[in-house]
Amino acid sequence: MSELLLLACVLLSWIITCQSGPWRPCTDLLPLDLLSRVLPVSGRAQDGIRMVQSRGARGFQFSGSPQLFSFPASRLFINCNFFPAEFSIVVTLKIPQIAPEKSEYIFTLLEGDSDEPLLGLRLSQNKFHFLQKGHSSRKRITFKAVGLDDNRWHTVVLAVTGRYTILTVDCGTPLELVLERPFPDDLDTTGSTFFIASRRRWNEAEVRVTAGVIPPCGRSQEGQLWFNTLKRGLFLCDGITWLNMLQVKEKLDYVEDHQDLFTNSETFDIEVFHITSVGLFMATANRDSNLGSGIYKWTDGRFERYQNISTYDAQAWQYFTVGKKKFLVVANCRSKDAGDHEQSVIYKWSSRKLKFIRYQTLNTHSARDWEAFNIQDETFLAVANHRQGERNHNIDSVIYKWNPATQFFEVNQTIPTTGAYDWEFFSIGPYYFLAVANTFNGRSTVIDSTIYIWLGGMFQPYQFITTFGAIDWEMFQIENRVFLAVANSQMLTEEGKILYSINSTIYELSVTSQTFIKFQDIETNSALDWEYFTVGDDKFLVVANSYDGSSYSLNSVIYRWQGYEGFIPVHRLSTNGCRDWEYFNTTDGSYLIYSSARAALSKVLKLRTI
Repeated sequence: MSELLLLACVLLSWIITCQSGPWRPCTDLLPLDLLSRVLPVSGRAQDGIRMVQSRGARGFQFSGSPQLFSFPASRLFINCNFFPAEFSIVVTLKIPQIAPEKSEYIFTLLEGDSDEPLLGLRLSQNKFHFLQKGHSSRKRITFKAVGLDDNRWHTVVLAVTGRYTILTVDCGTPLELVLERPFPDDLDTTGSTFFIASRRRWNEAEVRVTAGVIPPCGRSQEGQLWFNTLKRGLFLCDGITWLNMLQVKEKLDYVEDHQDLFTNSETFDIEVFHITSVGLFMATANRDSNLGSGIYKWTDGRFERYQNISTYDAQAWQYFTVGKKKFLVVANCRSKDAGDHEQSVIYKWSSRKLKFIRYQTLNTHSARDWEAFNIQDETFLAVANHRQGERNHNIDSVIYKWNPATQFFEVNQTIPTTGAYDWEFFSIGPYYFLAVANTFNGRSTVIDSTIYIWLGGMFQPYQFITTFGAIDWEMFQIENRVFLAVANSQMLTEEGKILYSINSTIYELSVTSQTFIKFQDIETNSALDWEYFTVGDDKFLVVANSYDGSSYSLNSVIYRWQGYEGFIPVHRLSTNGCRDWEYFNTTDGSYLIYSSARAALSKVLKLRTI
């Protein structure tokens, strides 16, 4: 059942001229109530329509066959079949927060028997979309940051006149977008159908049943259902990938070796990412500058080498997008030639060559990490500069912002850091945070790491937390609780004493103090990374234990969330100089992969469930 509640959906239209014959108005010029066309006669019940009372208002919620909530456009366009070139649409609605992958249709006008809209209104997370058929293509006009999915009643007015599309929410300040061309005055509605709260295709879903074999999912399969008997799950094709609709909750049973991945050299970081319509990829940040770093593609249940990129003591990769552009940025720790300036590089995915090509070069200082994030539809990149030269660890790290005019990243802010090793971006409600893991000040690893908050277009210090050679921050949420886990690598005091077997700490955001307070200490051995993941209803953290003072061959540990008890160890995994953990899903299962900073061998592990 759709979560959208519609109270009113009214189309106001103006006179236009038919394209042939004498002049006649296309409508009777009166307001046309679209919603009333599909509601039952007063006092009667109708399948698929439920009246819901919310905050003093009554709305209608729709489920079942979209055909029940449709009517031919010919009922409205009596004198001629052309849609008005100037019109307004008024909608009163209420909807809870929309998930990133979900959308809700207010109405669509579909062309003939096709699934293509001549016109429509759609909601997605924090966005309002106006769909229309242009002269040669179909277009989507999007109003961003409209905030309609907040479980409150809103009245929305969309006015279209000439090249202008104007959106007004709750009598507020109008938002105006200019079209490339005026709205067409020859939009023929002959044979078209109005659908309220849908786009018809959900009714046409075809169910495929397989024993785990993945059916194709592309534009032609959009809206089809697939029942996976092996995983006992129901999936929906969104035109790109299969979305999990219903699945029996799994429980982690054990972890088994799946693939030995031989890399160019020791690997400091792994980045797993998905490119739409191409596949699942992984980039390895490799130490050896002569051999570079590798990009691998998931093929037939294994990672296969796909592309090699020249890197210089690579420390980390970060994949991100800007609009439709896809990027991969590497943190290079050293320069190409002795004496040259160290440079990190942004690569752009070429849909023509099907590989990453060099796009932009940025000067960095022994870069250890990149973090990409978005704030109010603007894209940022933060680099963790570790040191300048061999001894100066007290230097600035840099935050870059994408400039749509130049199509490049430009310096937006510099932040003083102390041997920075990692950035972690996260948001809590309307607030944005950036945490840095400071590692070493030139004398000691017992120093403060800092959490920054976004205020007035800049990041400003929010909280200081004492850490011990901090290498990584991992933010995660369990229900409405917010946590930050730090990986402490070593305790080096100014007296020269050094300890590797020390506590790493999980902090929880206190609602009372509005600060992160200690929740749980976990003994680790030179911890270099935390990775949070879920299996079914269970929540897990896995730590990368790398060195205990005498050996690199150690057990890394998976911890399971036990509520009041915090995280408890449930699986111990044999690793060698473990540097990084990544969790990823495919349609045939869930996996963990870890990299080794001591050997040219990474391992893919499969999570076996019951």
